Amino acid sequence: MTALRIGIAGINGRLGRLCAEEVEARGLVLTGGLSRTADPARRITDDAAALARGCDVVIDVSHPDAIAHHARVFAEAGCGWVLGTTGLDDVAQAAVLAAATTIPVLQAANFAPGLTMLLDLARQLGAALPADAYDAEIVETHHRQKLDAPSGTALAIGAAVSEGRGVSLADVKRVDRTGRRQDGEIGFASLRAGQIVGEHSLILTSATEQITLSHRAFDRRVFADGAVQAASWLAGRQPGLYGMRDVLGLTRGA
Repeated sequence: MTALRIGIAGINGRLGRLCAEEVEARGLVLTGGLSRTADPARRITDDAAALARGCDVVIDVSHPDAIAHHARVFAEAGCGWVLGTTGLDDVAQAAVLAAATTIPVLQAANFAPGLTMLLDLARQLGAALPADAYDAEIVETHHRQKLDAPSGTALAIGAAVSEGRGVSLADVKRVDRTGRRQDGEIGFASLRAGQIVGEHSLILTSATEQITLSHRAFDRRVFADGAVQAASWLAGRQPGLYGMRDVLGLTRGA
């Protein structure tokens, strides 16, 4: 059986380099990478279409500004697309959804299995603990170089809670609090310091009790391992939009 061919968009970033190492450690074929500056000696191109043509799946941990373009060229090439880039605007997200009508796309704000389970629990808690009795706050901490705030993972946690509550996150999200807390809102606090890999907490507080769900990543390799696991799962799937819940089998029977 032919080994799965994987390319890495954003291969020169910290997570991109780890994904490349994980691909080779699993005995898969690393066809090359995509970066703003080509380096033919290392099989790195600046042409997204050229990378995609030689891949079964592209793992994309690049920059939000590149995603709309990637969506078009990856769909044209017919390769699978594992997308971990966060901070997308509406145009880029629409391009992702359009690509998913042609190719299999797996989009995840976080590839860690434990965080995927936390999202499931957040959805359940949102459904079980009413917004008028339990205030929801999400606190996230990352390294000082991170571009987006709140993080994509924090927003995914908020979306899970709001889904459980039957509301749109856009209607209840609060990221710039000044003054008193509004009923039903989901608050976000973002901290940036040092080289912290990633920490997320969902805090639900009533007048009489508090429950906290927390996830802490100690090593970025957990994200690389999850991304390559996702790529292996995605290869050969039908066109559509998938997530890490699918990879872990959490959507069976849903």
